[in-house]
Amino acid sequence: MLHITSLPSPFGVGDLGIEAYRFADFLTETKQGHWQFLPLNLTDSALGNSPYYSASAFASNTLLISPELMAEKGFIKKSDLEPIPSFSNERADYHAATEYKRRLFSRAYSYFKESGNRYEYEAFCSENDYWLDDFALFVTLKNQFNGQVWSEWSPEIRDRKPETLRSLRIQYHESIEREKFLQMVFLQQWSSLKRYCNNHGIQLIGDMPIYVCYDSADVWANPGLFKLDENKHPTFVAGVPPDYFSETGQLWGNPVYRWDRMKETGYHWWVQRMKCNLNLFDVIRIDHFRGFIAYWEVPAGEKTAIHGQWVDAEAHNLFTALQKRFPYLPIIAEDLGIITPDVREIIRHFEFPGMKILQFTFGWDLPTNPYAPHNYERNCVVYTGTHDNNTTRGWFNKDALPDERKRLSAYLGRDIYEDTVHWELIRLAMMSVANVVIIPMQDILGLDEESRMNRPSTITGNWQWRLSRDRLTPDVSKKLQELTEIYGRG
Repeated sequence: MLHITSLPSPFGVGDLGIEAYRFADFLTETKQGHWQFLPLNLTDSALGNSPYYSASAFASNTLLISPELMAEKGFIKKSDLEPIPSFSNERADYHAATEYKRRLFSRAYSYFKESGNRYEYEAFCSENDYWLDDFALFVTLKNQFNGQVWSEWSPEIRDRKPETLRSLRIQYHESIEREKFLQMVFLQQWSSLKRYCNNHGIQLIGDMPIYVCYDSADVWANPGLFKLDENKHPTFVAGVPPDYFSETGQLWGNPVYRWDRMKETGYHWWVQRMKCNLNLFDVIRIDHFRGFIAYWEVPAGEKTAIHGQWVDAEAHNLFTALQKRFPYLPIIAEDLGIITPDVREIIRHFEFPGMKILQFTFGWDLPTNPYAPHNYERNCVVYTGTHDNNTTRGWFNKDALPDERKRLSAYLGRDIYEDTVHWELIRLAMMSVANVVIIPMQDILGLDEESRMNRPSTITGNWQWRLSRDRLTPDVSKKLQELTEIYGRG
């Protein structure tokens, strides 16, 4: 598991350029078969650059476009790349990278207009019109209105009066076309990388959050699919109830779906969303899968998630409809936390693999713990940890209780130490019966907590870790390849 932003790059944040191909070569050399990413959707610095909060569930993050590949394609001149600011190689600098690439993107669009070569562009727009038109207009208007939330726009724009939208599309034609152009460039670069990976036996695993942001093109363009009032404000928002980890639960704030409306349309919006993601990925991990069976909704305006309630959703009907449209539905169900029997029943019925996290294994309930390898079934995906966990070394040093460390040693039958614990858990994952093993790159490198990707419930300092090119040493490659071969996973 390594997100694109974590790749080395001279341009402030990892991108789809040469280092992505070099990492694919590393995976090939070490006989790996999967590369997992976080969501590729557009991010926002005001929301901490989290890939889980986006202005669109369909549009991709154009910040990941490689300037060098743009120059190779002829969208810009190589001289346009200069001067390149002195970016950090250790942490992603989203703000500086955005400012640098904004200049390049403007030049690229100007050159594109002058070229008159629109065949690829028109084909892209036609194939993606089911989301692209609304998205491009939405982000254009957000820029024009200085980031104002769409529900605060004038009523005729907020309510999408057809004559108003027609006028806006004419008025802001250039800005709209530019947004579409950049989405095309991203897809061209991504498709090239995907072909390269697939041709080398590597499947790409994407990540799909179950919910969308309120201030997004998705809600603005489809208000009837969400629980909103007459002024288009949410009446209920999503979260999870109080539990062992939080006395007040978690209040996420996403608008919740009108599943009755979704059903009336034959789940058309979800079919389109799945189509878009299957165009990008070979396998899709769906975050918070239990929300398809029943979800925790909280009245809008509440300060915590305490005063919510469980509401039934449409899992069986939804995934039946998706299977009819996509006979092969390669989904990984994120089923972490407290999962009820009805959720397990849906996962088994559709034969979706669930997730196992080794860092969750070594509590007092180790013998019966569902995350313990001796309790696995084959149809699952095992991780040492996810993007929300500490690194394995950081977990061992800071998060694991003394009794958990003792149980880990007892489970493996030998003393476990800080400098080798990452390989011990990797070995444990690979020797399990799980069909798929995914290891965060930080754990392959044995990095400590300073290299973790995200600290849940914090809004600053996340999503910034980057892989230094010199860390992929021959010793690391050899060790990973040896374990992969020993346990028949090559």
